[in-house]
Amino acid sequence: MTTVLETEGLQRRFGKLLAVDDLSVTIDSEDITSIIGPNGAGKTTFYNLLTGRLEPTDGSVRLLPRGEEELVTVTGREPHEINRLGLSRAFQINNVFEGLSVSENLRIARISRNGRSLDVRAVARTDDTLTAETNDILDLVGLEGFADTVCENLSHGDKRKVEIALALGTDPSVVLLDEPTAGMNASETEKMVELVRDLDDQTDTTFVLTEHDMEVVLGISDRILVLDNGQLIADGTPDEVMADERVREAYLGGEP
Repeated sequence: MTTVLETEGLQRRFGKLLAVDDLSVTIDSEDITSIIGPNGAGKTTFYNLLTGRLEPTDGSVRLLPRGEEELVTVTGREPHEINRLGLSRAFQINNVFEGLSVSENLRIARISRNGRSLDVRAVARTDDTLTAETNDILDLVGLEGFADTVCENLSHGDKRKVEIALALGTDPSVVLLDEPTAGMNASETEKMVELVRDLDDQTDTTFVLTEHDMEVVLGISDRILVLDNGQLIADGTPDEVMADERVREAYLGGEP
């Protein structure tokens, strides 16, 4: 396995509150890794530290850029710089341009990734390479039939697929998924889990997710990290984590 993301002594304070407390973790390329924990455990703060939306009080984050062999320190870089190095995030709240079509949204992601000028003409202009790249990603996420659909007309589940397509559109080495099945019915949840599994198999992108639905977590994860009060209290396979007494106490209320 190859380490694609690594933190060392990561810490974040908000006044007297220690939201993330000395987190040192490695994310391996071959694993789908889930991060779980009760509300207030520090999951969102951890994501924000990884992506540069927050500066750590202490510690560092290192990332393996796409096509590189050595980790680089991304601590202190701007979010867009970290994104270009290969760390992308799909948010829990849809982050798409509702008034644009699916393909137009994805063209924006590709133009941004390629460092080209972003304007209306660039989005609308015919570009065979850009069109091919866009279509390939739409095929990957199962949206090939919705390329010309305006995003505001999509179902909730399909909007989440667009979010993942946008994340993939920047050629990431790592994608952070933020509650990917939130608000979905049982059928949509099953399809999303299947999609993430398929993407993990078909691409060389590593997927990390936060998720409240434990059935999803146990069904999709190769590895689970459990946070409580900003600290890492368990790290292992689903079976190992669910057998951990600290997890039952912190996350499952001490139930056997």
